[in-house]
Amino acid sequence: MLITKRFIPFLLGAFFLMAGCEKTSYNFDDLPDTVKSYFTLDSTAYDVGEEMHFNNLSESADSYLWNFGDGTTSTDKNPTKVYHAPGIFTVALRAVGPGGTGNYSIDVTIKDTTPPPPTIKDMYYVELGQNAIRKVSLAPGSTPELIADVTGKGGVGLAYDSVNGKIYFSDFEVADDGKIWRMNMDGTGMEQLVNGIVDPYSIAINLAGGKIYWADDDGNISRADLDGGNLERQFIHIADGMMRGIAFDSKNNIIYFYEVNNEDLYAAGANGTGVVKIISGAYGYSIFVDKIHDKLYYDDRNSKAVMRANLDGSGVEKFADAPSTRIHGMAMDYTENKFYWSDRDKGIIKRANLDGTNVENFLSGLKSPRDIFIK
Repeated sequence: MLITKRFIPFLLGAFFLMAGCEKTSYNFDDLPDTVKSYFTLDSTAYDVGEEMHFNNLSESADSYLWNFGDGTTSTDKNPTKVYHAPGIFTVALRAVGPGGTGNYSIDVTIKDTTPPPPTIKDMYYVELGQNAIRKVSLAPGSTPELIADVTGKGGVGLAYDSVNGKIYFSDFEVADDGKIWRMNMDGTGMEQLVNGIVDPYSIAINLAGGKIYWADDDGNISRADLDGGNLERQFIHIADGMMRGIAFDSKNNIIYFYEVNNEDLYAAGANGTGVVKIISGAYGYSIFVDKIHDKLYYDDRNSKAVMRANLDGSGVEKFADAPSTRIHGMAMDYTENKFYWSDRDKGIIKRANLDGTNVENFLSGLKSPRDIFIK
């Protein structure tokens, strides 16, 4: 066969192509081990400031990079870590070795167990002899500040609307034309809601029911909407009675009120039904419902004491002595577990522990302090 010059290069190329397809043999046992990244912790929840110890169980690695999720890192094999802020952080470990790179991560929860600073509350009170409604911080050494000048209004009863941020107070300056007023917490926006009341005394609020209640000198418990609408005079009436204190138990929907002519303390449903005398022979001006401990506080001039009872009137006991005085306001600070009451005749607001011990003067030198509330 005649081989031309053009065919000879083709044969040579084919030869070298076949030679290049020869297989190369590999020994996989000589390859480096695969890197595995893994670590453990004693827990996945820690407190702020608590030291964490990481147990690195990675395999076939000779360098490590930790990312703790808060902007900090480490190259230690078994690092320790402290977080200084609460949150959920992803801890990631990258392990590197001759056989490659491995990655592993878990989430840790950091909790702040530092108790929040105590909330210092304010007391609002009526100082009738100064024609003023004032507030004072319950922190020691605080100075009272004026909220509202009520000259010509004769405020006595006081109540706090915690939902709408309003203060309600009663006005018996004109005996047969008593009024109920409402204002903002800073004393602005004062508005008259009801008039024509015979000497209104205490006020209570039923926020869930959208009602205000007040006691008057004509034997009535009356009520209206929070804006004064839908007025119901003589909502509850005691013949020949004179009402003084009133309180509302929002947990059980019960109204408590004082009738001082016959010296009885009553309870009734929020709708005015089921009126029942629960304590007889008690003469006073103020009532407070402790919904947390299911107790009723009231003053009794016959016993010359602040008294305490169960909500049904049973278990009557003396809480603190109150000789020869009239008490027009009571309130409780659940943060500090203190009970407060105003001593109209001695010009003092007093307080005591909830077991009746450590009775002390909180504010002195007042002129006829009346109703109080704490917020």
